[in-house]
Amino acid sequence: MRADAARSRRRILDAARDVFLERGPDAPLDLIVRRAGVGPATLYRRYPDRESLVRDLTGDLLGRLETAAHEAASVDDDAYAALRRFVHAAADLRMGAVIPVLLEGLVVDAELVRVRTATVHAVEALIDAAHAAGTLRPDVGMGDLVLLSIRLSRPLPGGLARLDADDTLLHHHLDVALDGLGPHPTETAEPPRAPLSFAALVTAADRPTAP
Repeated sequence: MRADAARSRRRILDAARDVFLERGPDAPLDLIVRRAGVGPATLYRRYPDRESLVRDLTGDLLGRLETAAHEAASVDDDAYAALRRFVHAAADLRMGAVIPVLLEGLVVDAELVRVRTATVHAVEALIDAAHAAGTLRPDVGMGDLVLLSIRLSRPLPGGLARLDADDTLLHHHLDVALDGLGPHPTETAEPPRAPLSFAALVTAADRPTAP
């Protein structure tokens, strides 16, 4: 891909991520064109329909998530510090809020499964390392981290969004939550639960909701 084409693709995908996050997967594509600062022909030449755009964006975000996991592991020798670095990087990518939106109605084909599998392996390696080091609660699995990220990274509604225009609160709340994932959970009367795996999360998401 030529450098100018790669830059156009990056602008389109970043704009699509933000627009779909704000307006949902059915947001007008014209909004993405304006946000990206490209001409309509540039978008439609690369993405002839909405599904092709959503599919490329989903694969791109998963790939960036995998890269963030590998980078975190290479930068921090401390396993839990690496996991924290990754969670904050994922929040900057809006992964927890965007991926559920993008997967609404999107058929997960073999290529997306391949990218998702590589991403899951990279993130699970961080989690396994933190468990082995004794710095992550044993009842926390990747599924728990995904759901935690989804809960915390959704945009604040209405005027509350002005409170966190620069994402300071988002990262503060992530730190507060991450501090609770240490190896010494508060004692309760409830027995410890098993960690939630990513496979269990996928199974639950794929199961139709009862009428």
